Amino acid sequence: MIKKIKKRLTQEQEFQIMKLVLDKFLWMGFIVLGYAVYLGVVADDWGPAVAWGISGVIILVLFMMLIIREYEVLR
Repeated sequence: MIKKIKKRLTQEQEFQIMKLVLDKFLWMGFIVLGYAVYLGVVADDWGPAVAWGISGVIILVLFMMLIIREYEVLR
C-alpha cells in the first residue's frame, strides 16, 4: 500500500487560505444586507426586508464566530 505524504502549510499560507474563504462569507453577508435595504426602500411591505436583514446579520455573525474560532486555534 502506498503511503501518501501530506504537505504541511506554513502559518502564513493557512492564514491566506482562511482569508480567501472567509472573505466570501463577508461579501455574501453584505450583499444580503444590501438587498434587504433595497427591499425596504423600494417595497411598501417591510416584512421581506426585515427577514433578509436578519439573514444577513446571521451570516455576518457566523463569519465572526469562524474568525474568532480559527484565530484561537492558530494562536
